[in-house]
Amino acid sequence: MTSFVLASASPARLAVLRSAGVEPVVRVSGVDEDALIAALGADAAPEHVVTELARAKAKDVLPVLARDGISDAVIVGCDSMLLIDGALQGKPGTVDVARERWSSMAGRSATLLTGHSVLRITEGTVVGDAHDHSATVVHFASPPDADLEAYLATGEPLQVAGAFTLDSLGGWFVDRIEGDPSSVIGIGLPLVRRLLADVGVGVAELWATSGRGD
Repeated sequence: MTSFVLASASPARLAVLRSAGVEPVVRVSGVDEDALIAALGADAAPEHVVTELARAKAKDVLPVLARDGISDAVIVGCDSMLLIDGALQGKPGTVDVARERWSSMAGRSATLLTGHSVLRITEGTVVGDAHDHSATVVHFASPPDADLEAYLATGEPLQVAGAFTLDSLGGWFVDRIEGDPSSVIGIGLPLVRRLLADVGVGVAELWATSGRGD
């Protein structure tokens, strides 16, 4: 039976998959994102950057699966970044950086790009791969200073792309989106469905293996 492997530590991505009937095997990649972005160069298209990050994350867990004896699986890697004013923004990491980003985002719109990569392995060998990105326009509210400071104090925006969430506290400060909400959360179900089909895997097969994750 085919295992579904999520190459991410994101609880939001895990929640999306679980709500969609899939209990994935979680194996976290150790990709140095900053180094890879630097290697791609300053002229790399934003869509290319997020897609290459997703591909690297999916490939990075291959040796771990071999060690764990998982030889028949689909691996999904993802990476999200916010595109605003022509620049990509990842996780802010600190309150000061998150505050600065919100000062530029408030009352405006930006595009959340999420790269997706799917690898199909059979008997331990990669037999198929597919990758693409999704783009969703996010329209941000202008939260009052007190609300924004309270949000920053929760720590939530520090470790998420663009310093906001759609499915948790940050959802209060998103007026609307144009596109796939699941991709804003971190893993776009419509796009993953298409990529799975490209490597010969149907969604119903993944429902059948639900509960095999650990």
